[in-house]
Amino acid sequence: MVTKDMIKKLPKVELHDHFDGGLRPSTIIELAKEYGVGLPSYDAEELEDWFHRGADRKSLALYLEGFGVTLSVLQTKEALKRVAREAIEDLALENVVYAEIRFAPILNLQKGLNLETVVESVIEGLEEGKKKTGVEYGLILCAMRDQRVSLETAELAVAFRGRGVVGFDLAGDEYGHPPKKHLDAFEYIRSKNFNITIHAGEAFGMESIWQAVQICGAHRIGHAARLVEDMVVHGTRIEKMGSLSHFIRDKRIPLEMCLSSNIQTGAAKSFDEHPFHIYFRNHFRVMLSTDNRLMSNTNLTKEFEIAVKYFNLDLRGIEKITINAMKSAFIHYDERIRIIYDILKPAFAKIREETNPLL
Repeated sequence: MVTKDMIKKLPKVELHDHFDGGLRPSTIIELAKEYGVGLPSYDAEELEDWFHRGADRKSLALYLEGFGVTLSVLQTKEALKRVAREAIEDLALENVVYAEIRFAPILNLQKGLNLETVVESVIEGLEEGKKKTGVEYGLILCAMRDQRVSLETAELAVAFRGRGVVGFDLAGDEYGHPPKKHLDAFEYIRSKNFNITIHAGEAFGMESIWQAVQICGAHRIGHAARLVEDMVVHGTRIEKMGSLSHFIRDKRIPLEMCLSSNIQTGAAKSFDEHPFHIYFRNHFRVMLSTDNRLMSNTNLTKEFEIAVKYFNLDLRGIEKITINAMKSAFIHYDERIRIIYDILKPAFAKIREETNPLL
């Protein structure tokens, strides 16, 4: 029996966490008062509830509205640094040992900062968090689907490789904004031997996933909830797969699954109908992530609890998913191997021995 306490103790790997979707409500209030920013409420509990209600409207476009509030207080070096540090601290509370945190620097320029200063400030905060907690991290820079400066963000990501940035992403509302419109950015990233993850198959169907993989060269896919449309499924058994789902499984392209946010945005109707279970049982390389801890009222412990409750995930399944995530991280191979064999496997072995010494 996998319990909440057991899940919390287990080492975790987070690969899909939006920096501006995971602020502490108390921090938002303090920063808003300091910078004279208006908020829906200045009570921490009420503000938190406001974010949760706003996110749970079965629409990605509506889900994204809450970012207008969080971004309003993320326009100074001090705020960026503080929130980055707190992100690492909060991940450490859930025993996350490695995290890839992402954000779109273009959205933090409202008060006169430049792109380089924005990224430097976030990295400073992440480094402070790492020194305090021991949590290792990589930073992913996002371009926005509805803006035409994706190449500039791609160049920024490459400029900061080796200084904390490990990859490039395309985020924002999928509908009407196909990834192929940003092909110049992806061609630049690929020409520099760098890493690509793309949000796809969340608010739009298989075409979005196909473009992300085959045109833009994604090494990982964020969400991919609608890849199931390329399958004929009976229960959790796949009776037939199309060429896209075959390709993704054959090539071991990782799928960053975010259970709570997928229900809230309408990418899946319910946990019972979420395709995670189908992908996992049929050997796709899946992992669990939080997406936006504040908006979705979640953390990585909660996401694994959901998987245990709805999909009967056991301890070995949790370990497999965690190892999948670490294998799929955008840091170098030797660093991934070190974390897997020096941290993850010994910790899981210890938990198994404590819970069932006969195993």
